[in-house]
Amino acid sequence: MKAYWRLTWAQLLLFARNKNTIIWSLLLPIFMMLALGTFLGDGTGTDQFQLNVTVADEDDTSYSRNLVKELSKTGGLNVSETSRASGLAQVKQGNAEVFVLLKKGMGKRLSTEGKAGKSEPLVELYLDQSNPAVAEIGSTVIREEVDRFNKEAVNYQPPVETKLVNIQTRPLGYIDFLVPGILSLMILSNNLNGVAATIASWRERGILRRMQGTPLKSSTFIAGQITARVLLNGLQAVTVLLVGYFVFDVHVYGSWMLLLMFILLGTLTFMSIGFIIASLARTPESASPIAGLVTFPMIFVGGIFFPVRDLPGLLQPLVKAIPIGYLTDALRGVMNEGATLPQLWVPATVLGAWLLISFTIATLTFRWDVK
Repeated sequence: MKAYWRLTWAQLLLFARNKNTIIWSLLLPIFMMLALGTFLGDGTGTDQFQLNVTVADEDDTSYSRNLVKELSKTGGLNVSETSRASGLAQVKQGNAEVFVLLKKGMGKRLSTEGKAGKSEPLVELYLDQSNPAVAEIGSTVIREEVDRFNKEAVNYQPPVETKLVNIQTRPLGYIDFLVPGILSLMILSNNLNGVAATIASWRERGILRRMQGTPLKSSTFIAGQITARVLLNGLQAVTVLLVGYFVFDVHVYGSWMLLLMFILLGTLTFMSIGFIIASLARTPESASPIAGLVTFPMIFVGGIFFPVRDLPGLLQPLVKAIPIGYLTDALRGVMNEGATLPQLWVPATVLGAWLLISFTIATLTFRWDVK
């Protein structure tokens, strides 16, 4: 037992003294969360797009001025007034996505309540079609706003109306989706990549061989590694959650014990996979590429930065097979939805199966020395 605690303490000291560990395992995830959370949306559920729109009001009536005000209030639109020539130039130069021209006569036509008959359009949109996504969003938002403004001006009463009902019980934004993904990425990288590189390095340098020559049991060595990394992951997870809470107001709506349980389960699973890679690799130089080959696909198909349902159908079988997706879903379920263990029995079962299989393989393939 004394050897176990000494090994655990020694490993924690190695973590604290290794600048790369602090930078890559703690500061980098926090930086990613701050950068993505700032640029893509916060926890308040605000718009995740922002279009620069220039407007030239050549009509200059109460109707046209009210339309400009309504456009300015529309979420996602950054509206500024300018002249026709300046507005066209800004779109051509890429300084604005949409230029709206309100032509003279718009107010007069609205005052007749549509009785003047059909004639030329008095609202023109100028867009750069080389960016179809932005052009489609901009034209759709502005046309809907103009259509609503037209109906209000002529007092249009639709015979059939629709009602929007929000069933979201909590104010969730992209940052609430992102933070559990950052936790999964941190657990994956710290344990799979970290264990593979560390164990392969110690084996090549003869550290494991010298340990083998002592009364130290392999089970005690592995237990010390597991304990140290579990403590490190717990500290990192709490740090990330605290930054998310104080900077973006991200909450954990579920059980903290259940959240820590899945962090522990993910840590053990990816540590076991890391031990397998360390056993397959003969040198640290070969361990890192093998670990990268395993982790790189997981980062993009594990639901870390975007929902897995957005992935092509061809990748869905891979998503259902790898453990990172289930870990991310479980963390997201606990944090965002307040899910309980019975509701998360599928990810818990899959992660447990991965842990059992990978730990068994790691035990059978582990070696102290380079063969």
